[in-house]
Amino acid sequence: MQQTVQFSGIIPPVSTIFTADGQLDKQGTAALIDDMINAGVDGLFFLGSGGEFSQLSAEERKAIAEFAIDHVDRRVPVLIGTGGTNARETIDLSQHAQHAGADGIVVINPYYWKVSEQNLIRYFQQVADSVTLPVILYNFPALTGQDLTPALVKTLADSRGNIVGIKDTIDSVAHLRSMILTVKAAHPHFTVLCGYDDHLFNTLLLGGDGAISASGNFAPQVSVKLLLAFRDGDLAQAANYHQTMLQIPQMYQLDTPFVNVIKEAIVLCGRPVSTHVLPPASPLDDARKAQLKSLLQQLKLC
Repeated sequence: MQQTVQFSGIIPPVSTIFTADGQLDKQGTAALIDDMINAGVDGLFFLGSGGEFSQLSAEERKAIAEFAIDHVDRRVPVLIGTGGTNARETIDLSQHAQHAGADGIVVINPYYWKVSEQNLIRYFQQVADSVTLPVILYNFPALTGQDLTPALVKTLADSRGNIVGIKDTIDSVAHLRSMILTVKAAHPHFTVLCGYDDHLFNTLLLGGDGAISASGNFAPQVSVKLLLAFRDGDLAQAANYHQTMLQIPQMYQLDTPFVNVIKEAIVLCGRPVSTHVLPPASPLDDARKAQLKSLLQQLKLC
Protein backbone atom coordinates (compact mmCIF):
# COMPACT_ATOMS: atom_id res chain seq x y z
CA MET A 1 0.00 0.00 0.00
CA GLN A 2 1.14 3.53 -0.74
CA GLN A 3 2.33 5.28 2.41
CA THR A 4 1.41 8.77 1.21
CA VAL A 5 -1.24 10.22 -1.08
CA GLN A 6 0.50 10.30 -4.46
CA PHE A 7 -1.59 12.94 -6.19
CA SER A 8 -3.08 15.83 -4.26
CA GLY A 9 -3.69 19.54 -4.47
CA ILE A 10 -4.56 21.48 -7.61
CA ILE A 11 -4.15 19.46 -10.80
CA PRO A 12 -5.75 21.37 -13.70
CA PRO A 13 -7.30 19.44 -16.59
CA VAL A 14 -5.27 21.12 -19.31
CA SER A 15 -7.04 22.48 -22.39
CA THR A 16 -5.41 21.23 -25.58
CA ILE A 17 -4.62 24.22 -27.77
CA PHE A 18 -5.15 23.65 -31.49
CA THR A 19 -4.20 25.57 -34.61
CA ALA A 20 -6.95 26.81 -36.93
CA ASP A 21 -6.68 23.58 -38.95
CA GLY A 22 -7.11 21.35 -35.91
CA GLN A 23 -3.47 20.40 -35.31
CA LEU A 24 -1.79 20.52 -31.91
CA ASP A 25 -0.57 24.06 -31.27
CA LYS A 26 2.65 23.20 -29.49
CA GLN A 27 3.63 26.79 -28.75
CA GLY A 28 0.22 27.67 -27.31
CA THR A 29 -0.06 24.48 -25.28
CA ALA A 30 3.48 24.92 -23.94
CA ALA A 31 2.75 28.50 -22.87
CA LEU A 32 -0.41 27.39 -21.05
CA ILE A 33 1.51 24.60 -19.29
CA ASP A 34 4.20 27.05 -18.18
CA ASP A 35 1.60 29.52 -16.87
CA MET A 36 0.01 26.90 -14.66
CA ILE A 37 3.28 25.53 -13.33
CA ASN A 38 4.42 29.09 -12.54
CA ALA A 39 1.13 29.62 -10.66
CA GLY A 40 2.06 26.79 -8.30
CA VAL A 41 -0.17 23.91 -9.37
CA ASP A 42 0.58 20.47 -7.95
CA GLY A 43 0.28 18.51 -11.19
CA LEU A 44 -1.29 18.56 -14.65
CA PHE A 45 -3.92 16.30 -16.22
CA PHE A 46 -3.87 16.02 -20.00
CA LEU A 47 -6.49 14.56 -22.34
CA GLY A 48 -9.50 14.87 -20.09
CA SER A 49 -12.81 16.38 -21.13
CA GLY A 50 -11.30 19.86 -21.50
CA GLY A 51 -8.43 18.33 -23.45
CA GLU A 52 -11.04 17.21 -26.01
CA PHE A 53 -9.90 13.59 -25.88
CA SER A 54 -13.22 12.32 -27.23
CA GLN A 55 -12.71 14.28 -30.47
CA LEU A 56 -9.23 12.87 -31.05
CA SER A 57 -7.92 9.71 -32.66
CA ALA A 58 -5.74 7.34 -30.65
CA GLU A 59 -2.67 8.47 -32.59
CA GLU A 60 -3.45 12.12 -31.90
CA ARG A 61 -3.87 11.35 -28.21
CA LYS A 62 -0.50 9.60 -28.14
CA ALA A 63 1.21 12.55 -29.83
CA ILE A 64 -0.29 15.04 -27.38
CA ALA A 65 0.68 12.85 -24.42
CA GLU A 66 4.26 12.64 -25.63
CA PHE A 67 4.47 16.39 -26.16
CA ALA A 68 2.98 17.19 -22.76
CA ILE A 69 5.22 14.79 -20.84
CA ASP A 70 8.29 16.09 -22.66
CA HIS A 71 7.45 19.76 -22.12
CA VAL A 72 6.54 19.43 -18.44
CA ASP A 73 9.90 17.68 -18.02
CA ARG A 74 9.25 16.42 -14.48
CA ARG A 75 8.50 19.88 -13.09
CA VAL A 76 5.20 18.54 -11.74
CA PRO A 77 3.51 15.13 -11.94
CA VAL A 78 1.73 14.42 -15.24
CA LEU A 79 -1.50 12.46 -15.47
CA ILE A 80 -2.69 11.26 -18.88
CA GLY A 81 -6.33 10.47 -19.68
CA THR A 82 -6.53 7.11 -21.43
CA GLY A 83 -10.14 6.01 -21.04
CA GLY A 84 -12.87 5.66 -23.63
CA THR A 85 -15.46 3.26 -24.98
CA ASN A 86 -12.98 0.65 -26.20
CA ALA A 87 -11.12 -1.40 -23.58
CA ARG A 88 -8.41 -2.55 -26.00
CA GLU A 89 -7.70 1.04 -27.01
CA THR A 90 -7.70 2.17 -23.36
CA ILE A 91 -5.10 -0.48 -22.54
CA ASP A 92 -3.00 0.51 -25.54
CA LEU A 93 -3.15 4.20 -24.59
CA SER A 94 -2.35 3.38 -20.95
CA GLN A 95 0.72 1.36 -21.90
CA HIS A 96 1.79 4.14 -24.23
CA ALA A 97 1.45 6.70 -21.41
CA GLN A 98 3.65 4.53 -19.20
CA HIS A 99 6.31 4.14 -21.89
CA ALA A 100 6.20 7.89 -22.60
CA GLY A 101 6.98 8.70 -18.96
CA ALA A 102 3.64 9.68 -17.42
CA ASP A 103 3.32 9.64 -13.64
CA GLY A 104 -0.17 8.17 -13.71
CA ILE A 105 -3.24 7.60 -15.85
CA VAL A 106 -6.83 8.77 -15.46
CA VAL A 107 -9.46 6.33 -16.72
CA ILE A 108 -13.11 7.19 -17.41
CA ASN A 109 -15.63 4.38 -17.43
CA PRO A 110 -17.01 3.36 -20.85
CA TYR A 111 -19.77 5.76 -21.85
CA TYR A 112 -21.81 4.30 -24.71
CA TRP A 113 -23.05 1.00 -23.31
CA LYS A 114 -24.17 0.88 -19.74
CA VAL A 115 -21.92 -1.80 -18.31
CA SER A 116 -22.83 -4.35 -15.65
CA GLU A 117 -21.01 -3.91 -12.35
CA GLN A 118 -19.10 -7.14 -12.94
CA ASN A 119 -17.95 -5.97 -16.38
CA LEU A 120 -17.13 -2.50 -15.06
CA ILE A 121 -14.94 -3.95 -12.32
CA ARG A 122 -13.26 -6.24 -14.85
CA TYR A 123 -12.64 -3.29 -17.20
CA PHE A 124 -10.79 -1.24 -14.60
CA GLN A 125 -8.88 -4.28 -13.34
CA GLN A 126 -7.74 -5.15 -16.86
CA VAL A 127 -6.50 -1.60 -17.37
CA ALA A 128 -4.75 -1.57 -13.98
CA ASP A 129 -3.13 -4.94 -14.72
CA SER A 130 -1.81 -3.69 -18.07
CA VAL A 131 0.49 -1.10 -16.45
CA THR A 132 2.50 -0.54 -13.30
CA LEU A 133 1.49 3.13 -13.24
CA PRO A 134 -0.90 4.50 -10.62
CA VAL A 135 -4.49 4.56 -11.90
CA ILE A 136 -6.92 7.37 -11.08
CA LEU A 137 -10.56 6.49 -11.73
CA TYR A 138 -12.64 9.19 -13.45
CA ASN A 139 -16.28 9.45 -12.42
CA PHE A 140 -18.42 11.77 -14.56
CA PRO A 141 -21.94 10.30 -14.51
CA ALA A 142 -23.50 13.34 -16.23
CA LEU A 143 -21.54 12.35 -19.36
CA THR A 144 -21.12 8.58 -18.97
CA GLY A 145 -24.65 7.86 -17.74
CA GLN A 146 -23.26 5.57 -15.06
CA ASP A 147 -22.01 6.46 -11.57
CA LEU A 148 -18.95 4.92 -9.97
CA THR A 149 -20.40 4.40 -6.50
CA PRO A 150 -18.23 4.58 -3.39
CA ALA A 151 -18.83 0.87 -2.76
CA LEU A 152 -17.69 -0.04 -6.27
CA VAL A 153 -14.64 2.22 -5.98
CA LYS A 154 -13.72 0.57 -2.67
CA THR A 155 -14.00 -2.85 -4.33
CA LEU A 156 -11.60 -1.70 -7.03
CA ALA A 157 -9.15 -0.19 -4.53
CA ASP A 158 -9.30 -3.42 -2.51
CA SER A 159 -8.53 -5.49 -5.58
CA ARG A 160 -5.62 -3.60 -7.18
CA GLY A 161 -2.82 -1.77 -5.38
CA ASN A 162 -2.21 0.61 -8.27
CA ILE A 163 -5.79 1.93 -8.28
CA VAL A 164 -4.92 4.87 -6.06
CA GLY A 165 -7.52 7.60 -6.50
CA ILE A 166 -10.56 9.11 -8.16
CA LYS A 167 -11.55 12.29 -9.92
CA ASP A 168 -15.15 12.61 -8.74
CA THR A 169 -16.85 14.96 -11.18
CA ILE A 170 -20.28 15.06 -9.62
CA ASP A 171 -22.30 17.98 -8.29
CA SER A 172 -22.99 16.34 -4.95
CA VAL A 173 -21.41 16.97 -1.57
CA ALA A 174 -23.05 13.78 -0.34
CA HIS A 175 -21.32 11.71 -3.04
CA LEU A 176 -17.94 13.26 -2.24
CA ARG A 177 -18.48 12.70 1.47
CA SER A 178 -19.46 9.07 0.98
CA MET A 179 -16.48 8.52 -1.35
CA ILE A 180 -14.08 9.92 1.24
CA LEU A 181 -15.64 8.08 4.20
CA THR A 182 -16.09 4.75 2.40
CA VAL A 183 -12.82 4.44 0.50
CA LYS A 184 -10.40 6.36 2.70
CA ALA A 185 -11.57 4.42 5.77
CA ALA A 186 -10.07 1.32 4.19
CA HIS A 187 -7.34 3.04 2.15
CA PRO A 188 -6.22 6.28 3.89
CA HIS A 189 -3.83 7.09 1.05
CA PHE A 190 -6.48 6.85 -1.68
CA THR A 191 -6.77 10.21 -3.44
CA VAL A 192 -10.19 11.86 -3.70
CA LEU A 193 -10.18 14.87 -6.04
CA CYS A 194 -13.32 16.78 -6.97
CA GLY A 195 -13.98 17.69 -10.58
CA TYR A 196 -16.05 20.83 -10.02
CA ASP A 197 -14.53 24.17 -8.99
CA ASP A 198 -17.24 24.92 -6.47
CA HIS A 199 -16.62 21.69 -4.54
CA LEU A 200 -12.92 22.20 -3.78
CA PHE A 201 -13.49 23.72 -0.34
CA ASN A 202 -16.10 21.08 0.54
CA THR A 203 -13.75 18.32 -0.54
CA LEU A 204 -10.91 19.65 1.61
CA LEU A 205 -13.17 20.13 4.64
CA LEU A 206 -14.42 16.56 4.30
CA GLY A 207 -10.87 15.15 4.24
CA GLY A 208 -10.38 14.93 0.49
CA ASP A 209 -7.25 15.87 -1.37
CA GLY A 210 -7.88 18.64 -3.92
CA ALA A 211 -9.35 19.28 -7.33
CA ILE A 212 -9.01 18.59 -11.03
CA SER A 213 -11.20 21.47 -12.18
CA ALA A 214 -11.36 23.66 -15.27
CA SER A 215 -10.62 27.07 -13.71
CA GLY A 216 -7.00 25.99 -13.31
CA ASN A 217 -6.58 26.87 -16.98
CA PHE A 218 -7.52 30.54 -16.70
CA ALA A 219 -7.44 31.36 -12.96
CA PRO A 220 -5.11 28.84 -11.28
CA GLN A 221 -4.21 31.38 -8.62
CA VAL A 222 -7.66 31.15 -7.00
CA SER A 223 -7.66 27.41 -6.32
CA VAL A 224 -3.95 27.40 -5.48
CA LYS A 225 -4.42 30.16 -2.89
CA LEU A 226 -7.53 28.50 -1.48
CA LEU A 227 -5.58 25.28 -0.94
CA LEU A 228 -2.62 27.09 0.64
CA ALA A 229 -4.92 29.01 2.99
CA PHE A 230 -6.66 25.77 3.97
CA ARG A 231 -3.35 24.02 4.63
CA ASP A 232 -2.26 26.98 6.76
CA GLY A 233 -5.43 26.66 8.83
CA ASP A 234 -6.75 30.04 7.65
CA LEU A 235 -10.31 28.95 6.95
CA ALA A 236 -11.59 32.52 6.72
CA GLN A 237 -9.18 33.28 3.86
CA ALA A 238 -9.97 29.94 2.23
CA ALA A 239 -13.67 30.82 2.42
CA ASN A 240 -12.97 34.13 0.65
CA TYR A 241 -11.45 32.27 -2.29
CA HIS A 242 -14.30 29.76 -2.10
CA GLN A 243 -16.75 32.59 -2.76
CA THR A 244 -15.04 33.16 -6.10
CA MET A 245 -14.94 29.45 -6.87
CA LEU A 246 -18.68 29.23 -6.18
CA GLN A 247 -19.41 31.70 -8.99
CA ILE A 248 -17.06 30.33 -11.66
CA PRO A 249 -19.33 27.47 -12.88
CA GLN A 250 -21.86 30.01 -14.16
CA MET A 251 -19.63 30.59 -17.16
CA TYR A 252 -19.65 26.91 -18.10
CA GLN A 253 -23.38 27.21 -18.79
CA LEU A 254 -22.71 29.52 -21.74
CA ASP A 255 -22.31 26.58 -24.14
CA THR A 256 -22.15 22.79 -24.34
CA PRO A 257 -19.53 21.41 -24.50
CA PHE A 258 -17.88 24.33 -22.70
CA VAL A 259 -14.35 23.68 -23.99
CA ASN A 260 -14.71 26.88 -26.04
CA VAL A 261 -15.64 28.88 -22.92
CA ILE A 262 -12.47 27.78 -21.15
CA LYS A 263 -10.27 28.77 -24.09
CA GLU A 264 -11.93 32.17 -24.41
CA ALA A 265 -11.45 32.67 -20.65
CA ILE A 266 -7.74 31.85 -21.00
CA VAL A 267 -7.45 34.63 -23.59
CA LEU A 268 -9.50 37.13 -21.56
CA CYS A 269 -7.33 36.43 -18.51
CA GLY A 270 -4.20 37.41 -20.41
CA ARG A 271 -2.79 34.41 -22.29
CA PRO A 272 -3.24 34.92 -26.06
CA VAL A 273 -3.80 31.40 -27.43
CA SER A 274 -5.79 29.95 -30.27
CA THR A 275 -9.39 29.31 -29.23
CA HIS A 276 -10.02 26.75 -31.99
CA VAL A 277 -12.07 23.78 -30.77
CA LEU A 278 -12.69 20.45 -32.48
CA PRO A 279 -16.15 19.65 -33.85
CA PRO A 280 -18.83 19.04 -32.76
CA ALA A 281 -17.84 21.93 -30.49
CA SER A 282 -17.82 25.34 -32.18
CA PRO A 283 -16.50 28.85 -31.51
CA LEU A 284 -18.20 30.98 -28.86
CA ASP A 285 -20.25 33.75 -30.48
CA ASP A 286 -19.74 37.44 -29.70
CA ALA A 287 -22.76 37.74 -27.42
CA ARG A 288 -21.59 34.91 -25.19
CA LYS A 289 -18.01 36.19 -25.27
CA ALA A 290 -19.36 39.45 -23.84
CA GLN A 291 -21.24 37.54 -21.12
CA LEU A 292 -18.08 35.62 -20.28
CA LYS A 293 -16.02 38.80 -20.07
CA SER A 294 -18.60 40.38 -17.77
CA LEU A 295 -18.55 37.36 -15.44
CA LEU A 296 -14.75 37.31 -15.30
CA GLN A 297 -14.69 41.06 -14.57
CA GLN A 298 -17.25 40.68 -11.80
CA LEU A 299 -14.99 38.09 -10.19
CA LYS A 300 -11.93 40.29 -10.76
CA LEU A 301 -10.26 37.59 -12.83
CA CYS A 302 -9.58 39.76 -15.86
